[in-house]
Amino acid sequence: MRGSDIAGMELDSPWLLEGGGSLLVNGVDVVPLVDAELNRRFPGRELRAADDPVGLRAAWHAVEVAWAATLARADSMPDGTVDASVADEWSFAQTLRHLVMATDTWLGKAILQRERPYHPAGLPNDDGETAAHDGSEFSVTSPSFEQVLQARADRQRMVREFVDDVTGDDLLASRRNPHDPGYDETVLSCLHTILEEEWEHHRYAVRDLDVLAGDDASSR
Repeated sequence: MRGSDIAGMELDSPWLLEGGGSLLVNGVDVVPLVDAELNRRFPGRELRAADDPVGLRAAWHAVEVAWAATLARADSMPDGTVDASVADEWSFAQTLRHLVMATDTWLGKAILQRERPYHPAGLPNDDGETAAHDGSEFSVTSPSFEQVLQARADRQRMVREFVDDVTGDDLLASRRNPHDPGYDETVLSCLHTILEEEWEHHRYAVRDLDVLAGDDASSR
């Protein structure tokens, strides 16, 4: 676009930083600037590309610290906040359910190669990927928020325990992409996907809590 008036335009793209792409504004590539600002707003996010066991443990710890603070914030807000949707996006509860499913996909199914990896409290994909669940006793369609929190905490524990024990050789092991079995991943690339999911959806959750609280996110 040339000679365009884009004052007030809001762009929200989870793929902005993928694949070494660029976004030029008046000849300036703003992608590195956006990445640096997101790292400033979300301490620990910069660790998401860690490629060794020590770095991955620190990266996962940072994720858990960030989410603990955001959960505490959501808990302090008025009743119904966790089920409120902003601009037809997932609610806070649905976001946590999605992360349960994402962990089951990339850790349970891909890395650990479990036949029935899915917790029924996880939010299904469009392809109903959570159908073969792990036998936990929860309602598939409408778990309570307490059940969602329990499932989420259990999946966070699974990742924590895995990275606590992972070795450099483990990270190089080959796995099938859970969405496209003909495409190979490594254990490390699967963990990177989990970390990307965590940080992007944490950003969404904070963004929408700001709206629900009436905060001016630009002042943060």
